Amino acid sequence: MMNPGGQMTHRLLCIDIETVPDGELVPPDWPEDKFPKLAWHRIVAISLVEARILRMAGVERYEVTACRSGGEADWDEGRLLRAFWSFLDPGHDRVATWNGRGFDLPVLRLRAMVHGIPAAAWYSAGDKWTNYSSRYSADMHCDLMDQLADHGAASRLGLDDMAHAIGLPGKVGGHGSSVARMVEDGEIEAVRAYCEADCLNLFALYVRWALLTGRTDRAGHDASMESLVACLERDRERRPHFGVFLDAWRASRRPAPFKVSAIVEGMKTLP
Repeated sequence: MMNPGGQMTHRLLCIDIETVPDGELVPPDWPEDKFPKLAWHRIVAISLVEARILRMAGVERYEVTACRSGGEADWDEGRLLRAFWSFLDPGHDRVATWNGRGFDLPVLRLRAMVHGIPAAAWYSAGDKWTNYSSRYSADMHCDLMDQLADHGAASRLGLDDMAHAIGLPGKVGGHGSSVARMVEDGEIEAVRAYCEADCLNLFALYVRWALLTGRTDRAGHDASMESLVACLERDRERRPHFGVFLDAWRASRRPAPFKVSAIVEGMKTLP
């Protein structure tokens, strides 16, 4: 997709973050069951699925090149943020999130502000109508939850709900509510693995949405899913959560957890 500046988006980044309350900002009397304000979230993991955007015969397909977390397990928040905002290639990267406009990106920007880190990449590309902050254009930032809810006209679904609906494993290795305890117990690698699994779900959901909206076709959808499977197979021995995700995905009995071509080709044409 060509953005208004004449640049072609060439990389898809499916991004998710994990946070814990910033103990220096959250008031002592703040109720434990009340969600902290966005600036009060300290980032402990930034994960992504990275894929090349390929264009063939007017449609896209997505070739996965990596699923990983930024930096190393012992990096502090400031170092994670500096690396993330340096990594984003404004105008050339398309960002996909789940509730990213409501949480992930505001937190990434606000915490960059706390640390005095520039996030100019988010503001420097596009025009008034198509840019990373635009709610109604999915060309540079696609908040998939908001897109599927028709920008609030329909009920919003959780990532886990929609993942299960199309045959994906959903949450693997934890839940957002357990991240703080995991960090306290020194299980940051487990947090990073959990965050990466959310990115895997997000990528597959994005591919299915791309088919739904005509950005890709059946062949492109299936090739993109095969690319994700290849990534998981390649690294499953070294990164066991990949194998857990892939095995659960393969066990799905939903109508089309992996491919859609065979199902569509077998359907009868309506009169």
